[in-house]
Parts: sequence; C-alpha cells; structure tokens
Amino acid sequence: MFDPSLFGRMSPDVIASSPISPSASAVAPAFASADVAAPSCVAAFAPGRNALGLSETRDAVLYVPAGLPTDRPVPLFVMFHGAGGFPQKVLPFIEPHADRHKFLVLAPHSTFPTWDIVIGGNGPDLERLQAALRQVSARYAIDPGRVAFAGFSDGASYALSIGVTNGDIASHVIAFSGGFMSIFVQEGQPQIFIAHGLIDEQLPIATSGRQNANKLKAAGYDVRYVEFDGLHIIEPGVVAQAIDFFLA
Repeated sequence: MFDPSLFGRMSPDVIASSPISPSASAVAPAFASADVAAPSCVAAFAPGRNALGLSETRDAVLYVPAGLPTDRPVPLFVMFHGAGGFPQKVLPFIEPHADRHKFLVLAPHSTFPTWDIVIGGNGPDLERLQAALRQVSARYAIDPGRVAFAGFSDGASYALSIGVTNGDIASHVIAFSGGFMSIFVQEGQPQIFIAHGLIDEQLPIATSGRQNANKLKAAGYDVRYVEFDGLHIIEPGVVAQAIDFFLA
C-alpha cells in the first residue's frame, strides 16, 4: 500500500484541537537562531517573528501579531515563498494584515532552492510543513474554518497542490501568480483565490492562472479569480483582496 504522503496527503489531525486555557497566554522566548531547538513546553511565542527550530539553516518562521486573542481560536495563514526565496521575503506582504486582523502567519522555508513538488514529488517539505503545523497548533487554538495555504510563484503552485490535496485541513487556498498544480488526490472543498498578472513575463497568464482557475471551477470548486495589470509580482492591492476573501 502506498504511503499517502507520496501523494501529498497530510495527517488529518496535523492541526490539533488545542484547548484554550490561561497558560496559552504565557510567553516563551523568541528563538534568535535557527539552531536553537524548540522548547518542549507549549507556551505561546513572543510577538514578532519566531523561528521554529526545524532546521539549522532553512527554518520556518511564525509571525505572531501583538494582541493576538487568547480567548478564542485564531486564523492561520501559511505563506510559501517563490523559487530561490525565503520566509523573510514574503512575510512583509502579510504581516501588516496580521497585525490589523490578528491572525498567525506561518512562513515555511523550502528544503531546496524551490519546493520539493516542483523538483520531483512530495518529500521533506511536506514533512517539515506537518512538523511546523503541529508546533503551531500545540501553542495556539487554531480556527479550522480559517486555515489558508497561500504562496507566490512556485510557492503558489505548492499551495494549490497541497491545499487541494488537503482540503480537509486548508479551508482556503490562495495562489499569487502560480504556475501549475500537481494533484493526485482531492480532499475536502477549500475556497480558492487565484490572482495573476496580465503581463506576467515568467508564467504566462493563459497557460497558468487562467488554466488553473478554469480547471478548478470545472471540478466544482468555489474559485475567485483576479487578473491585475502587472508582471510576475506580489501585488499589494491583490493581497488585500485575498486577505478579505480569507477572513470573510
């Protein structure tokens, strides 16, 4: 029997149903270095960017806004960077919205220069994503109806592929200028937001954004498709639309 992870499937309980208790508001020191291991306790992180200790050199980062509620489940926005990128490159596009609306932002770092699914199939990036999600849900009560898998470029391709495959975990899938989808298993019914630049010089809109949106609509998914007058970029105005879509 095949391992479901080969097809991109994650354990359905990867985001645990963590109780809300007074201890959830306790603060653990932020990790200044990726080679400092995560503590065994489940105290919340300090506000700001926190390394999760999954790797010495290519670690995931969790952004915690100041004033995050501790008396109710909170949304989680997972943002995958583009090829050759890193968490700190995409976080600035999402952090102001997290500060305003009070949600967590998890920014994983690909094991290789781009995501494993682009190179040749699901592997270490899926394993690290599961480990990161377990760490986050051990510290915070996550709203299961507000879990987004989002990304830019290759990260958008990854978000589409992993999000549709794990639609029982991701309630929303958001793709900024993505190229393709690699989907062998469909699970759940996530809401999908796709945005693409009309003059994208790297991933032509006709064979990427439009094609992906049409395929998903034909498969019965609720898709919001946005075209903008721009190149292969993350467009701040489009990000604002995506956040409104996520939190609606």
